[in-house]
Amino acid sequence: MSAPQRLTVAQLIATPGGNWGGMEKHTADLAEELARCGHKVHVLAHQDYRHRFSHTINFHPLPVQWGRRNPLLKLRLRQMLRKLSPDVLHAQGSKAAALISGMGAHGNITVGTVHGTKSSHKDFCKLDGVIAVSKGIQQALSHPNTKLIHNGIKPQGSGAKTTHPIPGAQAFAVAVGRLEPVKQFSNLISAWAALKPPLSLYILGDGSEADKLKAQIQRLGAESFIKLPGYEDNPTAWLQQASVCVISSEREGFPYALIEALLARCPVLSTPVNGALDLLPAESLATATGLNALQTLLSVQLADPGSLRKSQEACFEHASRELTLKAMGNRTAGFYYELLNANSRA
Repeated sequence: MSAPQRLTVAQLIATPGGNWGGMEKHTADLAEELARCGHKVHVLAHQDYRHRFSHTINFHPLPVQWGRRNPLLKLRLRQMLRKLSPDVLHAQGSKAAALISGMGAHGNITVGTVHGTKSSHKDFCKLDGVIAVSKGIQQALSHPNTKLIHNGIKPQGSGAKTTHPIPGAQAFAVAVGRLEPVKQFSNLISAWAALKPPLSLYILGDGSEADKLKAQIQRLGAESFIKLPGYEDNPTAWLQQASVCVISSEREGFPYALIEALLARCPVLSTPVNGALDLLPAESLATATGLNALQTLLSVQLADPGSLRKSQEACFEHASRELTLKAMGNRTAGFYYELLNANSRA
């Protein structure tokens, strides 16, 4: 069977609504890009996410807040898929992979994307193919049919409005992400307060640790140079003017902040997490994910911001070619066609 020119793709997100993080953003971006290329795209997800998708996407609310073993959820999903009859059934994340496992039909394929580091990827074993968003994740997979496809984005223009005003005259650094323990912003705040570099630090995001982090900043007497403005809808505009972006996470799948920063030609300093390990030079990476290693990295690299920027010129060029929405969409569709052709020959 030759690959069809236009595919019908059903993407499933099984997160229970509310939170809109990297995996959900990835799904929305990929859906829009596939639709732009002429494919018919359906998204099955919690009803909270309906407004996140444009009219070019066929959105189908599904009660994914129910557990993955809930028989009514599986029945609803089967009925929906029977009606849609997609060429490609694409699960975003492990819960979605568990739900579609064994639901492939003759002539179509099941695909899953692994977005994070888990001790087990068994939920993806019965799928036809698995996409990893970073080299570290791909190396951890035992599936015989894997493809490395980095996340890509379509950055907002510098003229787009920001949620919060960008600092004017002063030089500043930025960190972007959910205010959750895995991001280790408490380590970043401690390191920044100890070093007192000639840059103010703005941490853009919201989450369960907001009050705790604000209290930490006050306790350290750092309110004048460490700020928590809140969630920012347009981090690109901030990154285009920032001197450096810092990633302090304990672990990552492939951080969107890294892509956004490199496309904005903003140098990045990071703990050794997936994505950063793929793209950044060794001197821009901490030796470990803990506080001491992060503080050492910042102490050395912030002393010479000019050299830091120069050392990442190749990263900026790579990002402009490879970390775009178009590149991600093309590689994903190419993997679909590979699997469909293999399935037809089986």
